[in-house]
Amino acid sequence: MSHRRISKSKAILAGAGAVGVAAAAILLPNANASQSGTDGGAGEGARQNAKTVSAASAPELVARLSSQLGEEYAGAYYDAQKKQVVVNVADGGDGGESTARVRDAGAVARSVQNSMGELRSATGTLSRDATIPGTAWAVDPRTNQILVTADTTVTGERWDTLESTVRSLGDGVARIQKSAGEFKPFLEGGDAIFGGGARCSLGFNVTTQDGTPGFLTAGHCGVAADQWSEDQNGAPVGTVQAATFPGDGDFALLTYDDPATQAPSEVDVGNGQTVQIGQAGEAAVGLEVIRMGSTTGLSDGSVTGLGATVNYAEGSVSGLIQTNVCAEPGDSGGPLFTGDGTAIGLTSGGSGDCTSGGETFFQPVTTALAAVGAEIGAGEAGGEEGAEVGSAH
Repeated sequence: MSHRRISKSKAILAGAGAVGVAAAAILLPNANASQSGTDGGAGEGARQNAKTVSAASAPELVARLSSQLGEEYAGAYYDAQKKQVVVNVADGGDGGESTARVRDAGAVARSVQNSMGELRSATGTLSRDATIPGTAWAVDPRTNQILVTADTTVTGERWDTLESTVRSLGDGVARIQKSAGEFKPFLEGGDAIFGGGARCSLGFNVTTQDGTPGFLTAGHCGVAADQWSEDQNGAPVGTVQAATFPGDGDFALLTYDDPATQAPSEVDVGNGQTVQIGQAGEAAVGLEVIRMGSTTGLSDGSVTGLGATVNYAEGSVSGLIQTNVCAEPGDSGGPLFTGDGTAIGLTSGGSGDCTSGGETFFQPVTTALAAVGAEIGAGEAGGEEGAEVGSAH
């Protein structure tokens, strides 16, 4: 954790902010390359009239079309290589009105078997019959199936239960893959932000409804301790005001104990560099994202699933973003953002590490902000000049 002489109007702990694509390329010289999706049956003929769109505008286009298509909407993803949005349409392959509407909007229409309603019904069956620690599932729009993942602890009768439940969903509805690691929240003792002997990473600085400066981190960090410090065994700088874990998310809001703290929308990315976040946004499958964590620093990858449920030993958490971005213990709560400066998520947990890879899950920032009544942005409080403070990442 670096220290520098700055105005006390700077935050004690740096949060998150906007970064250009070119800057991200400089910041990530050793990061894993993002994985672009396969064509998934959307041939060149279907792509001829499709528009190229930015990653930032893809979620908005997907949201608009999902509302317009109703029951025939069956998921969508962003093809980062071609810069196009691919929308699944469960129209029986007749190329009807919904397909035309997708094409008129500039997206690629792809006829599929399973409607979103059918896939959501199937995830309900999984929740009822196969909520087993060490499992996770999310809709994979690239294959128009539910991707069910089982970690190394799922064996014997638990594996048999999972397999039989997936089989009961019918052909082509879900598939199982095995993870090389164990699903767990990425919480660990060490450095960065500290509370109750645990270490986490700060996510995004926010301003609360009453104008108080604060920050978001993982909910499993928030339930581990009420107060958090920037140094191990140091004086507290933030106090938990709300925390959700497990259940309908994994997020916590803390407010700075010093009301004169200004919380800039910045991410400390190491080596004296910070980047700025301008807004919060929604994830889309195929969206390229960057993660910062106190253990492993910067890493990148892409979103592979939305509305994911992960069954940790501590309990089930729903509504998460699934990615192929690596993370390790201590990265919990750290920011997930895009190259154009949009806050996307908070690190929850997963399996594997930054050597072997694995699956990782993130709390959507927009959901967390709405739940705690906060917004991305800097507080207006000023303070004494020349205070020595730390910058956490």
